[in-house]
Amino acid sequence: MEPLKNTPLCAEHEKLNALMAPFGGWNMPIQYEGIIAEHRWCREKAALFDICHMGEFHFKGDIVASGLEDVFTFSVKSIPVGRSRYGFLLNENGGVIDDLIVFRLADDEAMVVVNAATIEKDFAAISARLCGGEFRDISAETGKLDLQGPLSREVLSGVVGPEIAAIPYFKFIRTKVLGVDAIVSRTGYTGELGYEIFLPAEKSAELWTRFLSDERVKPAGLGARDVLRLEMGYSLYGSDIDEATTPLEAGLEAFVNFDKAFVGKEALLKQRAEGVKRLKVAFDVTSRRSPRHDYEIHFEGERVGTVTSGVFSPMLGCGIGMGYVNPSVATLGAPLTITHEKVSMEATVVELPFYRGGSLRS
Repeated sequence: MEPLKNTPLCAEHEKLNALMAPFGGWNMPIQYEGIIAEHRWCREKAALFDICHMGEFHFKGDIVASGLEDVFTFSVKSIPVGRSRYGFLLNENGGVIDDLIVFRLADDEAMVVVNAATIEKDFAAISARLCGGEFRDISAETGKLDLQGPLSREVLSGVVGPEIAAIPYFKFIRTKVLGVDAIVSRTGYTGELGYEIFLPAEKSAELWTRFLSDERVKPAGLGARDVLRLEMGYSLYGSDIDEATTPLEAGLEAFVNFDKAFVGKEALLKQRAEGVKRLKVAFDVTSRRSPRHDYEIHFEGERVGTVTSGVFSPMLGCGIGMGYVNPSVATLGAPLTITHEKVSMEATVVELPFYRGGSLRS
């Protein structure tokens, strides 16, 4: 096994006595004070996440002539400068190599933000599809901190300046942070008002310390982040979506533009015409028990699927989860039974998001 990679903030996590664990090949903080406490702080105040493990690629050149326009399930050329777009990098079978976000930096410039565990695979796949332009992996030189929560705008304005208050959802600005060039984007993975800050990796610790000097801010680990994202029904790569799963099966067709060319399009059109053999559903449990990855899903005594994500939701006071089932039972209100060895819990198919009270669009 390859040794785990550390983010530039590893020493800061150790100072805070964070519980560290492997995630996507990285040594990452799972919790500090505790998952429930950190989750609530993000829902009520402002939580700070170390996301320096994520990957970033930089593209410079003609968006169309280079072939970049045909790489993803969405159009890059139609993204206005200063905005970003979410979608997929697919294989020939329509399976998800990764879910990612593209930031349109200029008419001839873009940044692609990808998941940590798929950096090398994504870079190779995208590079192979390009026939021009300059494409670089800038992950090692780029730091990324996420400030999320209803107070994040007030906190960030005090550090960066009042101009960030005007950034709409899924838009970003290029500005100075701690005297260096940075990107501040109003995006996140929590369902709360929040920002993602990209800056030189060597400045990450300084910005981390600056944020934590504010009593409205506390650090949060990947444990709280997972609960927060699942309450919103956001898919986790490697659990809810992967190369054996298509966006149609995952209920994410809204992020696929069939009016343009992309790798995997023919496979998706064929699947759409024939019908999917499984569908992702969301369900809540009638108790505080947590469904877990790989638990079985049953309907009327017959196994119909498998859980891919599950947690106890502090906001709903019950277990929640997502998984794939036979299309025949993928209907709202369908009664399910989640089982694992001697564990059994009753559940009901529900609509996403689970939690609707966040400050995301405030």
